[in-house]
Amino acid sequence: MVMKPRMLLDILKRGMTSISRNRGMSLASIGSVSATLVILGIILLMILNINGVATSTQEQFDQVQVYLSKDLTAEEITGVSDKISEVPNVKEATFLSKEDALKEMKESWGSEGYLLDGLEAENPLPNSFIVKIDDLDKSNQVVESLSKIEGITETNYYKDVVERLTKIANFIRIGGLVVIGVLIFISVFIISNTIKITVAARRKEIGIMKYVGATNGFIRGPFIVEGVVLGLIGMGVALAVVYAGYKYVFAMITERLYHIMAAYMIAPQQILADLLIIFLTIGVGIGMLGSVISLKRYLNV
Repeated sequence: MVMKPRMLLDILKRGMTSISRNRGMSLASIGSVSATLVILGIILLMILNINGVATSTQEQFDQVQVYLSKDLTAEEITGVSDKISEVPNVKEATFLSKEDALKEMKESWGSEGYLLDGLEAENPLPNSFIVKIDDLDKSNQVVESLSKIEGITETNYYKDVVERLTKIANFIRIGGLVVIGVLIFISVFIISNTIKITVAARRKEIGIMKYVGATNGFIRGPFIVEGVVLGLIGMGVALAVVYAGYKYVFAMITERLYHIMAAYMIAPQQILADLLIIFLTIGVGIGMLGSVISLKRYLNV
């Protein structure tokens, strides 16, 4: 049956009136939904950014950077290159001079690259080789062989870092899901109790409405509206808190540690639409679920 505009307006009005009458419980409901979504947002942002760092680092899985002694001659560097090429599972080795390394570092620092201008006279960076690995399963053996070559002072490989980041992301994901599940249960419980109070106070009115022929949808409508509105308000509060907080943290990191962290972080404007969709879905879902549970137990319609 298609609901008439007049009937729809009446349902909306009664739902809003019910929220106003039970302000204390309504605020508790909004607070529980907001807390759930704030924690969800924090966990989601942590996972996304950790995964971003892991993905960016993982792109370097197939390569190892080996640093050379500063006193090597051009002929000795060529000799090191030949020995690297002889190592099993080495795909290719590309020489990176200390001048090119400094240039790349300045470019990665962006607008703050001018801070490195003073290093051009006495460049402290070593010459190096970027070594591509053919078989990643044997990367540890490659790194071990490279470290034994005379003239190589250090190897830089990211596998351990990525493995640790992946473990951290998985821990946060599992722990976050447990916490979020508990908070969603609490939110649904509080919203259902809020609506139960309204149902109990209006039992006589509901009985009269049934007696005069009111439909089930007309009786249920205001309670569904109440739950959805409480969920929407909680969603709005949570979205504002999470977005403003993340924007502040992102700005602080980009100002102080741009060259280290900012390149890996997701910009606030890129995550806003996803947060809105997720928060809207969960916020409204919690509100509706609380209403349905309450109506199922306390209304015989």
